Order: sequence, then structure tokens, then C-alpha cells
Amino acid sequence: MKLLSSLPIALVLACSSGVAMANAELAKTKNCTACHAVDKKLIGPAYKDVAAKYASDKGALAKLVKKVREGGVGVWGQIPMPANPQVSAAEAETLVKWVLNQK
Repeated sequence: MKLLSSLPIALVLACSSGVAMANAELAKTKNCTACHAVDKKLIGPAYKDVAAKYASDKGALAKLVKKVREGGVGVWGQIPMPANPQVSAAEAETLVKWVLNQK
């Protein structure tokens, strides 16, 4: 009986870690990791720093999806983030949600 009660927890953990890995893979596939890392600044800010900066910003998702696709400069310094038109709006939303959860 104990095994059955822990099964839902195990399923949630397995599914959530798979989603996290899938989004890390999407970031790698879309070349985000050329400039960003989860826990350290490379050319661009660490994902954890982005999550912290936008933690209380209700419009962060839409703002960052737009930035991923169109690029920008000035928020993190003068090194521009290039536009990424090869990233669909749905992929950008998936990536941004993942980044915002890197705490």
C-alpha cells in the first residue's frame, strides 16, 4: 500500500525532470547556450539572474518572449542580444517559462 501512495509523487518528479531536461535541450538546440548558462554569466546573463530580475514582473513572460525573438540591448549592458527569428513564438514561450523558473 505504501508503494501505491508514493507512485503519484514519483510520476510528477519523473515528468517534471523530463520537462526540465527537454527545455534545457531546447535551449541548446536553439543556440541559447552559446551566450547563456543557468548559473553563471557568459556573454549574456545567467538564467538564474534573469529569473531573479523578473521574479515580480507580471509582464515578464511576454516581454522576454519578444526579446528572445526580436533581440535587444541595454537591460544587461551594451552587448546586444541578437534576434532569433528561427525560434517560434511557442518555443520562445517554453524557453522563457523555463528560464524564469531557474532560481
